[in-house]
Amino acid sequence: MSVAIALCALSACAKKDEETSASSTSETQTIEETSTETSESVSESSSEESSETSEEVKGESKASENPFGDPNGTHTVVDHAGDTVEVPNTINRIAVGSFYPLASVIAEYLGSAEKIVGIHPVSMSAAENGLLGQIYPEILNANTAFISGDEVNLEELLILKPDIVIGVGQEQAKVIREAGIPAVTTSASAWKYDIIETYEHWIDLLDQIFGGSDFAKKAMEKSDAVHADIIEKTKDIPDDQKARVLVLFKYTDAAMVASGVNFFGQWWCESVNAYNVASEVPDGSILKISMEQVYEWNPDIIIITNFCGTQPEDLYNNAIGTDDWSTINAVKNKRVYKMPLGLYRSYTPGGDSPVTMQWMASVIYPDLFKDTDIRKIAKEYYKEMCGYDLSDEQLDMMFIPSRDAARGL
Repeated sequence: MSVAIALCALSACAKKDEETSASSTSETQTIEETSTETSESVSESSSEESSETSEEVKGESKASENPFGDPNGTHTVVDHAGDTVEVPNTINRIAVGSFYPLASVIAEYLGSAEKIVGIHPVSMSAAENGLLGQIYPEILNANTAFISGDEVNLEELLILKPDIVIGVGQEQAKVIREAGIPAVTTSASAWKYDIIETYEHWIDLLDQIFGGSDFAKKAMEKSDAVHADIIEKTKDIPDDQKARVLVLFKYTDAAMVASGVNFFGQWWCESVNAYNVASEVPDGSILKISMEQVYEWNPDIIIITNFCGTQPEDLYNNAIGTDDWSTINAVKNKRVYKMPLGLYRSYTPGGDSPVTMQWMASVIYPDLFKDTDIRKIAKEYYKEMCGYDLSDEQLDMMFIPSRDAARGL
């Protein structure tokens, strides 16, 4: 059940040929009854707030002029489902749907979370336990009552009076637009789960909506540079000496799920020239596996994402179900690692990726990257990008993330 929710947020929700309608009959009636009222209230809210002078926020100076011209006007964008959507030139209230990473990506992009009025509870658990709530604490004031799983409660959404809803499925977006609120669809899977390319396309969509971001531009440049450097340093590793890595997307007493060849874990392994053992399953994406399969693969390294609360010590201590990890190389050699929790769960694309890439390289090939001081790198990165000095406690929060970061999954 939890796997289905996470899968929906990272892949199925974003694919225009796999979406389901998010509205029920009663919700459709609510839309019909309130669409005129909502359109008027949204218009009134936008016109009232567009005249306000936006203040300078962390990490980014705001232009004094609207990038689209008339602050009271509109412009069109083409979302990831291929739909053309009319959006306001001035956006002061943003609701983010079941596309979990997007709340952090928008906060990074804008240099503030002040305009984000609604996010998913799963996004909130990451914000509360990671850097997002530290660097952009206003995100913690966002409403989460309007959405559960991938279902939007339209009545609750209308109460928020958003100028735009970003990150919902195609059919759901159409229903929300019928209520008078612009809504756009986003994809995680359209670019074959390439971390860098996917982030670039997310930013392209946000550029269409908001007009541009210094943070995003710098993050993309840094991702490209870091990735190129790591590839150069690892390119000569022979195939028979590549680290054998198992990426555990989710692991509880109910299920063990690995990242296959068609999911972000494959990119993370390839980014440091390591071998994803789960790639041996043809066309696999999110793979439910057994302990017997792990015995067969016997990985050298295990990476656990923040889409579950499981910690390395749970494998060392055989603390989950009846599984016995004691004979697995990664466990015997104490080479089980939890992915960092930065501005979001770092398994997905985002502004954290330049730091995550260097973390991944240093834990998989410590001899090649023995000079990597990941805490120093992180501290310098967020200072440059966000204008924020991370404390030692906040660095611990990032690199020794809490189990609570997976709350709601």
